[in-house]
Amino acid sequence: MSAIAFRPRLLETLRGYNRAMLRADLMAGVTVGIVALPLAMAFAIASGVPPQAGIFTAVIAGALAAALGGTRLCVTGPTGAFIVILYGIVSKYGVANLLICTFMAGAMLVLMGVFRLGQVIRFFPMPLITGFTNGIAVLIFLTQLKDFFGLPIAKMPSGFFAVMAELSRHFAGLHWPTTLLSSSLLLLILLWPKRLNRLLPSPFAALVLATLVTMLFDLPVATLGSRFGGIPQGLPAPAALDLNLAHLSDLLAPAFTIALLGAIESLLCAVVVDSLTADRHDANQELIGQGIANMVVPFFGGIPATGAVVRSVTNIGNGARTPLAAVFHAALLLLVLLLAAPLAAHVPLAALAAILVSVALKMGDWDIRKARQFPRHDTLVLVVTFALTVAFDLTVAVEIGLLLAAVFFIRSMASHTGIHRLLPEHAQLFERHSMAGKSVPDGCAAFRVEGALFFGAADSVDIILRDAPRARAVILQLHRLVLLDTTGLLALEALRARLAEQGKTLILCGAADEVMAMLEGSRLAERLGEDNLQPDLASALQRAEAVLTDGVVWG
Repeated sequence: MSAIAFRPRLLETLRGYNRAMLRADLMAGVTVGIVALPLAMAFAIASGVPPQAGIFTAVIAGALAAALGGTRLCVTGPTGAFIVILYGIVSKYGVANLLICTFMAGAMLVLMGVFRLGQVIRFFPMPLITGFTNGIAVLIFLTQLKDFFGLPIAKMPSGFFAVMAELSRHFAGLHWPTTLLSSSLLLLILLWPKRLNRLLPSPFAALVLATLVTMLFDLPVATLGSRFGGIPQGLPAPAALDLNLAHLSDLLAPAFTIALLGAIESLLCAVVVDSLTADRHDANQELIGQGIANMVVPFFGGIPATGAVVRSVTNIGNGARTPLAAVFHAALLLLVLLLAAPLAAHVPLAALAAILVSVALKMGDWDIRKARQFPRHDTLVLVVTFALTVAFDLTVAVEIGLLLAAVFFIRSMASHTGIHRLLPEHAQLFERHSMAGKSVPDGCAAFRVEGALFFGAADSVDIILRDAPRARAVILQLHRLVLLDTTGLLALEALRARLAEQGKTLILCGAADEVMAMLEGSRLAERLGEDNLQPDLASALQRAEAVLTDGVVWG
């Protein structure tokens, strides 16, 4: 492997930095910080940790990922995609082990970037991503109903069926002041004019309005002060992680889930930003930057972070020019911690629940009409992944969704693999490879291999033995062979050996450079003999005539 390149995008964008760019980045950063504040607290509470953990994460991860990542305008912080996973970890293993998971996930992200796996993440099929994203949105919606309706539930369980059972048992205890407040705020967020969002983002407007109304009218609703005692001023001092070796093996699977989801979310965010700015991100550098950020935040009590699409789009829409805009967004949040933390005690939990319900509604793709445009197998992957995410676990959903997608892909590839006998009437397309002006001598059979000769379609080679039992020379035309794997090579070797046993010759022609390299690397080319590897069909037919005339068999 070549030397690892560590090239944060910030260093590149700072060349020629000027006052106009500074002003644009500063204004964009302030706006994004206003958007991020309520979201950071809401995501933290929904994940089972105190609200300040979300702000700590947005400050530290937001600054580090911007400084060390491979994108120009992405903004990093806690996101809704992690809520279900993190809440499950906290419920089962506790907050201390969540911090361990976050550090492990960060290390995994760094390794993904070091080993250049950034492009591999792009191979995840979109139906799979849509399926688990919609599933996460449903679970976020359900977990927020407790605070949205003010239900008397001490602690929400994890898992779809347990959540539904708990909600049904306590729904009669609906708290009307909380319900009216949260419903009004949700309508405000959903109906907020788009033209105002640039000046005053709807989540922040809802947060400020709800806090003022709660303070002025002394509403009998739960607040951050009554539930958590408010939030502390400033960042905490870094603290060592409480590593429990007894749980370490149990944490590997959830840590990998966090890392995988973080990689997918970050790189999808980068792709969205690229499409809006005609830019091009460095996927591996982005994974390294995200990984380092996630390795640092747990020492300050933070939770996993990833690229956030809404905040990144807001960043672009407000004129950001470089990664410094995301650094300024982190600086604003730190300033809020230092100067305005006492006011947070009056923030009603109903406001944060309304914000998260709106996030869940906007997060999913609910247009089921699109399913009619998808192939049925893609729709099945989406539905299965969605159902498993909601009912069981994101890890299980991704594993089974990927398995289904892989099976359907293999079946599709195999269905496009064909071995067709060349006949005199096949005189179209490429002159070098068609039957135009050529004839197949008696005792010879010529076939064209199309598509992929791989483990899912290698048995198609048997057609040759069935279709031309009397032929003493068999030509395989490979110019349309787009993929050859080890199983396909073994099938060709088995065909060569069986023909040789019967005193017959196999001739290959038209192989592309990659296919020829595999034939030579496996020594199949050597066993065939140089004369039985021809550049085109005309040469192969001449070779067949010589074999039939001389009675020579190679191999």
